[in-house]
Amino acid sequence: MSTSPYRSRRAAALLAILAALLVALLPSGAGAAPADPDGTAPDGPPAAYSAPATFTHPGVHVSRPQLDFVRGRVQAGAQPWASAYSQMMSSRYASLSRVPRPRAVVECGSYSNPNNGCTDEREDAIAAYTTALAWYITQDARYAQKSIELMDAWSATIRDHTNSNAPLQTGWAGSVWPRAAEIIRYTYGNWPNQARFGTMLRDVYLPEVINGSNSNGNWELTMMEAAIGISVYLEDRAAYDRSVTRFLNRLQAFIYLESDGALPRTVPGSGLDTRQEIINYWQGQSTFVTGLTQETCRDFTHTGYGLSSISHVAETSRIQGQDLYPQVSERLRHALGFQSRYELGEAPPSWLCGGTLHRGLGPVTEVGFNGLHTRMGIAMSNTQTYTERSRPQGTNNLFVAWETLTHANQPN
Repeated sequence: MSTSPYRSRRAAALLAILAALLVALLPSGAGAAPADPDGTAPDGPPAAYSAPATFTHPGVHVSRPQLDFVRGRVQAGAQPWASAYSQMMSSRYASLSRVPRPRAVVECGSYSNPNNGCTDEREDAIAAYTTALAWYITQDARYAQKSIELMDAWSATIRDHTNSNAPLQTGWAGSVWPRAAEIIRYTYGNWPNQARFGTMLRDVYLPEVINGSNSNGNWELTMMEAAIGISVYLEDRAAYDRSVTRFLNRLQAFIYLESDGALPRTVPGSGLDTRQEIINYWQGQSTFVTGLTQETCRDFTHTGYGLSSISHVAETSRIQGQDLYPQVSERLRHALGFQSRYELGEAPPSWLCGGTLHRGLGPVTEVGFNGLHTRMGIAMSNTQTYTERSRPQGTNNLFVAWETLTHANQPN
């Protein structure tokens, strides 16, 4: 007995309606299916992303107008930039006598044990960025040449990262190298080995970070920061698109909003299929409130790494003309405020991390605070208090450096 096309279409329509009702009744973030497998979020547009047709340079973390603003403030002796500049220039990273210490293979285990070139790589990258900033502010070519010396030494030598912390190590160093390279290449220019440096980023760094990580959220957020910065330097639109999409998915799974539902969101492919698995992944925290992060109950230091990378990616996207701040603002502002509130000393309730917090947020709030408060006019009282009290925010010796200098009250 045949079935009419009309009845088939009507049955299919009824099935579609029933399926939609069932999806609507499921708690967001629960079960095997992610709340938004394609990256679509109620707090922003779809994560499907298209890189800028033309990349802006320098355009990783800081732009030329931002650098001009900083230079003017330092020359005027204005605060907090003058003290932040003095802090940077008195650091070991600004030394013109620094000798680079490159390795062909950087081996980093958990917590950098073993540490075979891990600290050397990170600190040489920070030194390259520091001297690039010093070059632009002072216009003293010796600093540009020192930055080039550091970058050339590593691009001539490094071939691989190994051991368990290789993805994170590559993310940390890979976040900083493009900042230095962008400033030198596009404001100094006399860099014969810049193409070799780009090859290093493409062949050694990008493959290690582009596929992300199912580890704690700060890993993947830092890795995506590195991938996005490298993509800008290489003008690789496909890698940029891919990295931003992964970043947006991880962001939603790192910071909880009440609108997410009973449970935090999960990253597609994470394997977090049950309520208990999600709670375990959130360090045993079973009460979820707006602004809590996946690593709050681990410690504020690792939480700060994630929040810093979120801010850095948003800043780079804005420079590139495709501003992610409006899309990430709700999660980022609440997370910065929540962590700052307790970092300032408020006692945690018993339901939060068992009543015990491991503080130590670090110098990570300046970029996000400026992007959300100074530019967008969002009130952020706890974050403002913490940021202003901790100025000048210096470096964490990993991938955060001199952000009071570069981003305090930054209008550009």
